[in-house]
Amino acid sequence: MTLVTEQGLVDPAARSWVVGADDSGFGLQHLPLGAGASSGRVPTIWARIGDHAVNLAAAAQADLLDDPEVADAVAAPNLNPLLALGPRAWHGLRRRLVELLVHDGAQHLLNSLLTPVANLTMALPIDVGDYVDFYSSIEHARNVGRIFRPDDEPLLPNWRHLPIGYHGRAGTIVVSGTEIRRPVGQRAPAATGGPPGFGPSTKLDIELELAFVTGGPRARVTTDEAADVVFGVALLNDWSARDIQSWEYRPLGPFLGKSFATSLAAWITPLAALTPFRVPQPAQDPAPLTYLAVRDDWGLDLDLEVVLSTAAMRGRHAPPAVISGGNAAGLWWTIPQQLAHATVNGATTRPGDLYGTGTISGASPGSEGSLLELANDGRAPITLPSGDQRTWLEDGDEVVLRGSAHRNGHPPLRLAEAAGRIVPTDA
Repeated sequence: MTLVTEQGLVDPAARSWVVGADDSGFGLQHLPLGAGASSGRVPTIWARIGDHAVNLAAAAQADLLDDPEVADAVAAPNLNPLLALGPRAWHGLRRRLVELLVHDGAQHLLNSLLTPVANLTMALPIDVGDYVDFYSSIEHARNVGRIFRPDDEPLLPNWRHLPIGYHGRAGTIVVSGTEIRRPVGQRAPAATGGPPGFGPSTKLDIELELAFVTGGPRARVTTDEAADVVFGVALLNDWSARDIQSWEYRPLGPFLGKSFATSLAAWITPLAALTPFRVPQPAQDPAPLTYLAVRDDWGLDLDLEVVLSTAAMRGRHAPPAVISGGNAAGLWWTIPQQLAHATVNGATTRPGDLYGTGTISGASPGSEGSLLELANDGRAPITLPSGDQRTWLEDGDEVVLRGSAHRNGHPPLRLAEAAGRIVPTDA
């Protein structure tokens, strides 16, 4: 194959002159993009390679980028202008970066533009215009149904026919590493007919999700067109206050129990980088309506895990605990189906729009993507290797979402982490 195809797929045998980049999970075949600043400067766009990143704005100023529109876009404080240019520009930038990072002759050109990732202050990679969170994992939907409706069918009648979703609050999406302040709100009455409770959430939870980011504007995106509209994916934690949520969600759905914070990874993985890790999605029965039918493989063979450390664990220098491990390939509703459904009524995508999969849970114990499921709504505390127990998150707890992909003949790929630490309420 050529070094980079027209669709942005990089030759798996290609190797970079950047020390340590190959097989790091952030090699030439990955090249995620993010917005960051060094030395207190205004954020600009960077491309990650191993433990370093290339300053794309500086590369443009040095006339190293061959597309004038791309050169202008990467000087912005977020990815939105680049996303607006569409797949031709996205893949062209990948092609040019690979050329510069694979040939030793370009090393002297880029050396001064490389900065250790640890020296960057990362910002939100996108200016989020709209945020939609779906409910795409059938295992998660069943688990939640059994918890909340133990005497009824776990899946509601519409679940197998359309990707259920809700519009979330774009203004409280934060970049990975941002502290998460415990939310305050109403809770269900302690006694039937009594007044509702009020105060800090006592059932603070996580949601292990993937998100995808779009270009645009585009309306009524078909499943066949999704690859030209979706720029890339990232890990997402849609933190949930289950006590607030359970009191408010009927009849209109999530509101304050979800809108206080959502953590997004700092680096967006281009969709092209995931091509080798796409696998058949689960067979859907009944078959979806025509507008939701997909022809290509859109399952994503990504290993996912949730890592938890408590304040006490860190004080004892105990290692963080992996409390959940699963895979994204089992998602019932795939990215093109989610996007096709979200736009079928004429709604328009915009550059930087964010779409979450909803909690990703597997069928086996220990693969659940939320504490609601792992601890059975507080009835079965999980015990960490350190001896700490948890049903819900406590102040000082830090949660890190991780993801990776592996396939013979291809370098491994690591998704950027989505992390957040719980701090006490300020109310």
